Amino acid sequence: MDKAIDASFLQGTVASAVALLRELIAFPSVSSTSNVDINQWCCRVLEQLGFDVVSSEYTDRQGVRKANVVARRDPVEPYRHTNGGVAYFCHTDVVPAKQWVGPTTDSASHRIGKDPFTAVVHDRRVYGRGACDMKGSIAVMLAAVSRIDHRQQTAPIWFVCTADEEIGFGGAKHLVNHCPAYRDLAEHQPVALIGEPSELNVVYAHKGVAGFRVHSRGRAGHSATNYGINATEAMVPMLVKLLQLCKRTRDDESLQDDRFDPPTLSWNFGVSDHSHVINITPERCDAWVSLRPMPAADGLGLVDEAVAEAEALGLTVERVEGCGPLWSDPDSEHIVQLGQIAETELQTVCYGTDGGILEGLSRRAVIGPGSIHQAHTVDEWISLDQIERGIDVYDRTLRHWCV
Repeated sequence: MDKAIDASFLQGTVASAVALLRELIAFPSVSSTSNVDINQWCCRVLEQLGFDVVSSEYTDRQGVRKANVVARRDPVEPYRHTNGGVAYFCHTDVVPAKQWVGPTTDSASHRIGKDPFTAVVHDRRVYGRGACDMKGSIAVMLAAVSRIDHRQQTAPIWFVCTADEEIGFGGAKHLVNHCPAYRDLAEHQPVALIGEPSELNVVYAHKGVAGFRVHSRGRAGHSATNYGINATEAMVPMLVKLLQLCKRTRDDESLQDDRFDPPTLSWNFGVSDHSHVINITPERCDAWVSLRPMPAADGLGLVDEAVAEAEALGLTVERVEGCGPLWSDPDSEHIVQLGQIAETELQTVCYGTDGGILEGLSRRAVIGPGSIHQAHTVDEWISLDQIERGIDVYDRTLRHWCV
């Protein structure tokens, strides 16, 4: 897909941000598909804004081509100070939208059709898959950067786009492990803004994501005979153990962190024998566990305990890589200053972001337009008020550290 870019979009206004957001939503960049096209579009916009752009591509486990982008704009004149500048991080993949119920008529009463990848502006909101999480944030930062006079810039600005945030942070992991441009960024230690929807509140900490799967194998057979070996029977004591561990996370205060709501590890588990009829002995049974590690209680000891139990029962275990928690001291300079710039509260959240992978960056924070309550919904939207305020907050942030 090769879309032309209208330079008039880059004017730093709400209208220009909405125009950019329309373009971004039009890319059906669901995580199971390639994000190369949308990232190439971002590259062209960033080049128009004076950035030097590096695209780093890789192939995911399903054989789909993916891309990360690291763009950098240095001052025209030699650095007058070395505070590291600002790095903005976003992801260009979105969750599926198979049950979309967004509005089909825009503010001008034009019929649009029920298409999650056609943006609809209605009732001072922009509807479309990714409008909130997080293409709205991308459009807002592009509009904010366009307001910054390159000739007045005194510290570098980075713009980083990743793949696969929605399905395990694969793009951020590839970025950290394989991209020289990211390693150069990390050496400068900029203020790192993860632009996920936070209603423009400053998030100084969030939980991580961890998990594992347990597999039991038997032998299928007619349930009226003795030929089959029921895989579920071997899983039952494991489920008892998982329930015990779940209850422990709720009762043991040493496994909790009161800085989060809820303060627990959110230990969650389930099981399936994949059976559809009652006259076949289940030949396989799979259980899964997810949890949310926190800075003061990561729960990994419980995972080790569960793995040991599974191995003792003759079951196999597959660990699922997620991300660690993000933590910045709320009294640290960059968090305090961000709070003053955004004129908003400091908070913690329970969802994870690419920020949990970017552990080599010492000045991280999550701040972006839109509410997490609209993310992933069947009528996802971001308000024009959040877009307008987001441009202003990002603009003032860039001016504080880069102008």
